[in-house]
Amino acid sequence: MTTTAPAAVSADRAPKDRSMQLQKDMIAEHYRRLEAAPETHEPVVYTFVPGNLTELVRAFGALPLLPEINALQSGMRGMSRKYIAEAEKAGHSEDVCTYVKCDLGMLKSGNIGPTGTRLPKPDLLLLSYTGCYTFMKWFELLREEYDCPAVFLHVPYQGDGKVAPEHRKYVVDQIREKIIPALEQVTGRKLDEARLSELLGYSRAAEDDLVAVLQSAKHHPSPIDSWFGAVYYVGPIFSSFRGTPEGAAYYRALREEVEERVARDEGPMTPSGRLDEQKYRIVAEGPPNWTSFHDFWRMFSEEGAVCVASTYTKVGGTYDFGFRHDPSDPIGTLADYCAGCYTNLNLPQRVEMLADYVRNYEADGFLVHSVKSCNSFSAGQLLILREVEKRTGVPGAFIESDLVDPRYFSAANIKNRLESYFQMLAARRGAGGSLPLGVVAGGAL
Repeated sequence: MTTTAPAAVSADRAPKDRSMQLQKDMIAEHYRRLEAAPETHEPVVYTFVPGNLTELVRAFGALPLLPEINALQSGMRGMSRKYIAEAEKAGHSEDVCTYVKCDLGMLKSGNIGPTGTRLPKPDLLLLSYTGCYTFMKWFELLREEYDCPAVFLHVPYQGDGKVAPEHRKYVVDQIREKIIPALEQVTGRKLDEARLSELLGYSRAAEDDLVAVLQSAKHHPSPIDSWFGAVYYVGPIFSSFRGTPEGAAYYRALREEVEERVARDEGPMTPSGRLDEQKYRIVAEGPPNWTSFHDFWRMFSEEGAVCVASTYTKVGGTYDFGFRHDPSDPIGTLADYCAGCYTNLNLPQRVEMLADYVRNYEADGFLVHSVKSCNSFSAGQLLILREVEKRTGVPGAFIESDLVDPRYFSAANIKNRLESYFQMLAARRGAGGSLPLGVVAGGAL
C-alpha cells in the first residue's frame, strides 16, 4: 500500500488513548459483519488502500475488505512468519512483496483473518491502480484462487507532476462505464448518486478533522506521533470507514482528544508512556515495520524522538495538501482522489512534500525507512534523502527492514543506527548546526 496503515492495532503491550480503543472496537465490529456476510448476504468487495473507492462501494450496500490491511495486522499479531513460509512453500519467490505472500499464506491456511474471524470470499475484486504494479499481480492470483469477477481502474501516473484534464476524464469514464456496472452486477442495485453524495459528505467532515489532528504536530511539544501513533489515526479513513457516520464520529472524537492534549501541553502516548519531553522532531519517509512495531517505536520514544510528519500517512490520501472529497461532483471527486494518492506522485513531488514537512514542522531531522519488498515506496529513496538534505539543510538517516517478514528486521542493527543518528543530531545542535551534513548523515547511517 503499497503500502499501507492498519485499520486496527491489537498488540496490547502499548498503552492506548481513548481513540485507539475506539477504532479497535469499530474494526472488530466490521470484521464480525464480514464473517457473517455469507448468511446476511451483504456483498463483499476486496480492494486496496491507495485510490480505494470506499464511498462508492458503500453506496451499493457492500462491505469493503482490504488484503494489505489483513497482511499488516497479521504481521503485528505475530502470524505473518508462518503465512509467508506457506506461500514460499507453494512456490512464491523470496523477493515477492511480503504483503502478498502473507495474504496468500493466510488464504491457504483457512482464511482466518487477523481478528480471529473467518474472511468471506469476495463478490468482486476492485483494483484501483495507483502506482503499485504488484497490486495487479496480487489480484490476478486472488482471481484464480476465488474464481470471482475482477474490475480494473487504471489511474494515470503523475509523471509530470500534475493531472491533465484528459487524465481526469479518462478515470471518470472508467468509473462510469466499468466500475459502476460491475458493482451493479454483483450487488443487484443501481447507483443512487444522491446516496453517494451523502457518503462523500461524511468523508469530507472526517478529512477536515484528520488534517487538524495531523497539523497539531506543529505544536511544541507535539501532541501526536505522526508516524507510529498516526497508524491508529489513519486506519479508519484508509480502509473501511471513509464515507460512514461512524468514521466521521471517530474523527470528531479524535480531534477533541488531541486538542485537549494541546491545551495541556502533553505529548502522545507511546510504548514508553506519554512523551512530554521531546528532544528530537523527526519527519519519516516510508512505511513502518509491522512485525516489531512497538519495539521499533520504543527505539524512538526512549530517545525522546517524536515523528511530527510522515509520508506513509498520506498513502491513503494527501488531505493536508488541500484535497477534500466534493459531494457536489461525486464521480469527478473520486477520480481526483485516486490521482492524488502518494504512490501516484513522482519523485520531485515526494521530495518537495518531505522538504515542506521538515520546514513547516520545524524538524531536527528526517528518516528514510526503506522496505525490502516494497518497490513503490523504496525506489529512489536514496535520491530523495540527498535532495531533502540539500533543500533543507537538515540531516537525514537511512535504515532498512521489511513490512511483515520478521527475517528482515534486525533490531540490534537498527537500534545502533538510530542511536548514532540521534547522537549526531545532538552534536550538531551543540555545534549550532554547523557540522557538515555528510558527517552527520553519512557513515554507518
